[in-house]
Amino acid sequence: MNADRCELCKRADTELTRHHLIPRARHRKGEIRRTFDKAELTGRLAMLCRACHKFVHTVLSERQLADEYNTVHQLLTHPEIAKFVRWIAKRPPGLRVSSRKRRA
Repeated sequence: MNADRCELCKRADTELTRHHLIPRARHRKGEIRRTFDKAELTGRLAMLCRACHKFVHTVLSERQLADEYNTVHQLLTHPEIAKFVRWIAKRPPGLRVSSRKRRA
């Protein structure tokens, strides 16, 4: 884990936030406890810039994050996230991005 760059867009010189690859709200769910040990639950983290972090939570539910997208590599396989990462990687570090949850 490189603490000076976002693990998704690789931009440097931007404030990083800690993203739990297995959301904490899912830690007590039975299927999650059977799949991952305690060290994985608390230790699977990614350092993301605010823009990437917010976008990930806009696009994916906590259940999807825990079940299908619980590694940085898996996040990058999601088409919308991959497209956003390609776009944001070309932007300056201080850029503020607005992300809105989609209507169901």
